[in-house]
Amino acid sequence: MRKINLGLIGFGNVGSGVVKILRDKKGFLAEKIGLEINIKKICDKDITSKRNVSVDKQLLTRDAKEIINDPQIDILVELMGGMHPAKEYIIEGLKKGKNIVSANKALLAQEGQELFTLAQERGKNIYFEASVGAGIPIIKSLREGLVANKFYSIFGILNGTSNYILSQMSSHNYSFVDAMKEAQAKGFAEKDPTLDIEGIDSAHKLILLTYLCFGKLVNLNDVFVEGISRISLADINYAAELGFEIKLLAIANKEGEDLEVRVHPTLIPKGELLAGVDGVFNAIYVSSDLAGKLLFYGPGAGQLSAASAVVSDIVDLTQDIKAGMFRPTLNIVPDKSIKRLRKIDEFESRYYIRFMAVDKPGVLAKVSGILAKAGISIASVTQKERHRAQAVPIVMVIHVAVEKNLRSALADIDKMDAIKEKTVAIRIEEL
Repeated sequence: MRKINLGLIGFGNVGSGVVKILRDKKGFLAEKIGLEINIKKICDKDITSKRNVSVDKQLLTRDAKEIINDPQIDILVELMGGMHPAKEYIIEGLKKGKNIVSANKALLAQEGQELFTLAQERGKNIYFEASVGAGIPIIKSLREGLVANKFYSIFGILNGTSNYILSQMSSHNYSFVDAMKEAQAKGFAEKDPTLDIEGIDSAHKLILLTYLCFGKLVNLNDVFVEGISRISLADINYAAELGFEIKLLAIANKEGEDLEVRVHPTLIPKGELLAGVDGVFNAIYVSSDLAGKLLFYGPGAGQLSAASAVVSDIVDLTQDIKAGMFRPTLNIVPDKSIKRLRKIDEFESRYYIRFMAVDKPGVLAKVSGILAKAGISIASVTQKERHRAQAVPIVMVIHVAVEKNLRSALADIDKMDAIKEKTVAIRIEEL
């Protein structure tokens, strides 16, 4: 039986999961694919700490060049994360004739154009299923299963940390701080959770999905990104009273010749499927011309879930190597009907708005007047409490408004002496 050798750079949580699967499923996989997958070398800066899988010490190295320069290694699996030296390792691996498997969404989102172009030039592929949605087969589905489709929109809950926090706030009445602490205690959030809660992680994943669906690799600076750190328990509860759940959504939406690419908290009607996605689960809702509307759902994190996706990529590459062929899997065809990226200022939506205002006569009238002057119509308004000595919440839902006009009006409202906190405005999506 032919042997395919791979070198693994990054022996952390996901890396050790990949080794475990390839060891535990060795016979099973060989029977399925007619090849033996052999781990020839494992590189990590820490080769002494105990993992949940044991390996021969002869396999371990701290020097990535032992993998990159080894002509017997067919596939380089990069699971170290970060921008550098991961980028350099992938470039050198491609130049040495190796195919690449990576879960590095930040690197591929920001440097993907250079890396994908080099891979194409060298007749090699970069597979990255685990970079979005862990074990959810969304990349393969978009790239192969839906190959004949044109896409209209993507709506994704792509970050398990943020979704867990919002779910705990909704189901257990936790404050944002308490939900965050619990997520960290359970290992669902990093010690520094900034990339997750501020939407950057979701934006990286959305960039990759946008590339696959619309053939446009946008820059991170082109994505409007707003996180969940200003969402309070009060907002969660007020939204529930109105029949909504709050989720951090990653959205790529085509309208005419425009493409919107944005990440932000969103009110979703409780009856929608995405509204029921709780905990660390992810979901991607895709609208296409042939297959229609599809929902992909599953755990968005976890050692074996992510490792399963990595192994899937490895197996796909072994088949190409076995056949002696190069399939240009990222031969992306741009959607030529898209002429520009729509700026967030031009975005139109209904909005949930919460003001914290001193309870005295004339305040609501002045707020309503400023909104009316900006051409913004109020659908409903509720003063949630009455307490003349301190600020109380006023909750509004407004009809469809242009983002630029709303933000200008809110800036004027926030200058009022009676407004004691920066106003919260959250977009409403009807999927």
